[in-house]
Amino acid sequence: MQEVVVVGVGELGSVFALGFLKCGRAVFPVTRGTRMAEVARVVPDPALALVAVGEADLDDVLAQRPLTWPLGLLQNELRPAVWLAHGIENPTVAVVWFEKKPASSIRQLLPTVLHGPEANLLADALAAVGVTTRIATSPGELTLELAKKNLYIGVTNIAGLVTGGTVGALWSEHHALALAVARDVLALERRLCEVDLDEAAMLSALEAAIAADPAHACAGRSAPVRLSRALGHAERLGVPVPELGRIAGGRA
Repeated sequence: MQEVVVVGVGELGSVFALGFLKCGRAVFPVTRGTRMAEVARVVPDPALALVAVGEADLDDVLAQRPLTWPLGLLQNELRPAVWLAHGIENPTVAVVWFEKKPASSIRQLLPTVLHGPEANLLADALAAVGVTTRIATSPGELTLELAKKNLYIGVTNIAGLVTGGTVGALWSEHHALALAVARDVLALERRLCEVDLDEAAMLSALEAAIAADPAHACAGRSAPVRLSRALGHAERLGVPVPELGRIAGGRA
């Protein structure tokens, strides 16, 4: 029985940890008060080290990771450039389409998409806690699925700063705003992912994700930070994002 390390045991990390335990794996958690190097002395060669911290903490964790650990990643705003910047060539990645809030059950929108060397390990763990998954068959497919999730998160969070309410209401009652934000987010994703993203196909995927849970709240507490981060990417890359700039200006 090869052990699994879970770095960051918040709501998502806890779901995966429970799934690993149900599959008979020993799970070693890394919390904020634990140094990864200390855990690595006990578990130098785990089957997987799943990094379940938020996107704001990801770079620091990757910079300090034990090099013997095969990594799994599941953050929002994840793109290949994020892990390649740390010399990581082939991580196991989960494009998560479920959420878990404190004192609530798992809420699934769409099947979670998995890719990488330990995708089947993640699929087994999620199946053990009732989460549906599917395997992406190529790195290109993974990048496309990451872009779809980033589009959903970007549009619902950033447009939601203006509208509040639910994603269903955003799409049905503020459609022009949602489309304007979506086009800005797509322009950024094309540059950040270095792929051509078909607008019609991506908007169709966005609509399907919204329809999967129309009562989902739009703007969470991280929405202002997402807008700021998107504007930073746009300035660095020279990508025009007029609607995002308008929203930011209205909040100043």
